[in-house]
Amino acid sequence: MSGILAIGAAYLIGAVPIGFLIGRAFGVADIRRHGSGTIGATNVLRTAGRLPAILTLAGDIAKGYLAVVAGAALGANPSGSDAWVVAASAVAAVIGNCWSVFLGFRGGKGVATGLGALLRLVPPAVLPAALVWLVVAISSRYVSLASILAAACVPLGALLPGTHTPTPSVIAAFAVGAIVVARHHANITRLLAGREPKLGHRHSA
Repeated sequence: MSGILAIGAAYLIGAVPIGFLIGRAFGVADIRRHGSGTIGATNVLRTAGRLPAILTLAGDIAKGYLAVVAGAALGANPSGSDAWVVAASAVAAVIGNCWSVFLGFRGGKGVATGLGALLRLVPPAVLPAALVWLVVAISSRYVSLASILAAACVPLGALLPGTHTPTPSVIAAFAVGAIVVARHHANITRLLAGREPKLGHRHSA
């Protein structure tokens, strides 16, 4: 029962619509009616500007991390944390971000929330993925491409020799990566067609 409670709590933390709330605080009534229609930091940047985007990014990373911390605490047993519950909490946080109960099961693409969750779950795998994101984003200015490649790198990083990543965490890393890539299906189509907007292109609010 505690495991179900833990995973449910992780979902609800992940479901808090940071970008939507920050957008409203900065005068954008509904961020979903602008740009890509999502609540992530990239859409907030293009719609509302740099400061709201930074706050959204920080908030999404923090909630992903906190969701896993909460899941570990609520799902713990007398012998310690349950590795499967902790791993499931990471996935639940990303699901909450992508399909938020507070927004009619709409939401973001799980990138920043996934980063926060995996930073708590598999920190050794996050650094190489973050470097991939940074290099691709700077060189191509395609945030979506950077996010897709970084998401694909995390589960591979979790399998690197020496990381000693528990099996539940490896499975969760693959699940989070798959969700993030799947949520970028429209971006992949635009990338292939040469119609994906680059970083710095801004929509009017």
